[in-house]
Amino acid sequence: MNIQHFYDDALAQGSFAIESNGEVALVDPSRDIKPYIDFADKHNAKIVAVFETHPHADFISSHLELKEKLGVDIYINEKVGVSYDFENMNHGDEVKVGDVTFRALFTPGHSPDHNSYLLIDEDGKQHGVFTGDSLFVGDVGRPDLREGAGNIQVSKKELAGMMFDTINDVFSNLDDNTVVYPAHGPGSLCGKNMSSDLTSTIAKEKSDNWAFHIKDKGEFVEAFLDGQKFIPKYFPNSVEVNRKGAQTLDEAVKSVKREKGIEIPADAIVIDARDGESFRSGHVKGAINIQNGEKDKFETWLGSIVGPNEKFYLVAENEEKLDFAIYRAAKIGYEGNIISGVVDPKNTSEKESDLNLDDFKSNPDHYTIIDIRNASEVEGGKFFDNAINIPLPDLREKFDEIPKDKPVVVHCAGGYRSAAGASILSKLKENTEVYDLSEAVKEFQ
Repeated sequence: MNIQHFYDDALAQGSFAIESNGEVALVDPSRDIKPYIDFADKHNAKIVAVFETHPHADFISSHLELKEKLGVDIYINEKVGVSYDFENMNHGDEVKVGDVTFRALFTPGHSPDHNSYLLIDEDGKQHGVFTGDSLFVGDVGRPDLREGAGNIQVSKKELAGMMFDTINDVFSNLDDNTVVYPAHGPGSLCGKNMSSDLTSTIAKEKSDNWAFHIKDKGEFVEAFLDGQKFIPKYFPNSVEVNRKGAQTLDEAVKSVKREKGIEIPADAIVIDARDGESFRSGHVKGAINIQNGEKDKFETWLGSIVGPNEKFYLVAENEEKLDFAIYRAAKIGYEGNIISGVVDPKNTSEKESDLNLDDFKSNPDHYTIIDIRNASEVEGGKFFDNAINIPLPDLREKFDEIPKDKPVVVHCAGGYRSAAGASILSKLKENTEVYDLSEAVKEFQ
């Protein structure tokens, strides 16, 4: 048996390929199928099964493309209410792949239709459990993402109660040495206190994970619901796309119109994916700067700032980087939102002014300071006592709440998000100067 963990740092999302005796099963595959095909080829094996734990909110799965191109069977709980042909997996149902067995465990709590899959090896021992978004390393999957989304409508309080039962009636009964393979790691918005470790064991989670320690259900629900992070705008849409099954990635990316040297309409939403320096030196008026470096969380912030029903132009510095930005937009199902991908648009006369850092340090009260970190981050302490907290995902909607009587300085925790925040607030420039504190924020922490 061979197990490969595929991890997407940008989305903090993990998927798995399991090979046994020439057959491969995938668990929660991301939208790009190439890595899984390469894995199967490396082991001279055939992909025969995809196990979906639930309809994911934070990324688009490739399960339907794998079925259409390779003829694989999709295994999922019927409660999901999918629009494609599938094999139902209820609690205790088993499927053999090669010489190993996958046993479905019904584990609601993050969602009301969630399965985990217990991997039983050739000797009949519990090797590992693919927990999806139910059990993470050091945490459990948040219960508030499915209110108003999905086939089954359940309140977050009800889901929190379900998670208590899942922890105590399902995961606590697994063998201590069973490996825990979750679908997410630190940085994912599907949990709040994940460990930096990407895998664990049931014994370690019983010891270290807070969810195993609270034995009163009411106390558990209260602790579980407290302090959850914001919900990106694109999450409910991704749930629906995954329930229906997505278009193939290649077709999705190729369907996006590409243009060069055009003039973008003045009233359009423009996402400029270039680096901060290039953006500041000249951009389309009103453009939002969501930088698309290899390690940047472009997908998350695109889907947090722009709603799933909004159309936008996507700007990049060259065709290669434009293709990369389109590819990343497609990972969250936003390829259809792109009016056109544009290289070298004509109307890039807007420039950003540099903040006089010495004056800001000496006279912070002369500025309106906007802290765009999440509320949970601000609870840990402000960097500036007089800062106004408006989280980045809310900034476009709360634009009118920004005072206009002083220059505005925007900051986040490290400098990446503030570029987007300052560009959103640049519409204030007709009356008020807007500055991005950028990485200089570290001097004030």
